[in-house]
Amino acid sequence: MLCLDMGTEECATKLMQNLQNVTQFRLMAVSLGYYHTLMSCSGSSTSSEMAPEERAKAGISPGLIRMSFGYSGTLEQRWAQFERALALTQQ
Repeated sequence: MLCLDMGTEECATKLMQNLQNVTQFRLMAVSLGYYHTLMSCSGSSTSSEMAPEERAKAGISPGLIRMSFGYSGTLEQRWAQFERALALTQQ
């Protein structure tokens, strides 16, 4: 499991779209319970029912991405995909 705070929901969504559609890192999903690598922007999915104040108190920023790594591919492959998508997001 990996958490990354991109600051805003817009930046988080852009990174996840690059990860899914450009680098084929894997899939955006609400639930992270699957054998493939999955990612979710918690503030707009699993924790969206919480009030903004509650999310802030719990440390869930609008740009928080949670990722669960599946067993397909190697760590080196996933890391290269992640770095490429992050570089594209920062352009």
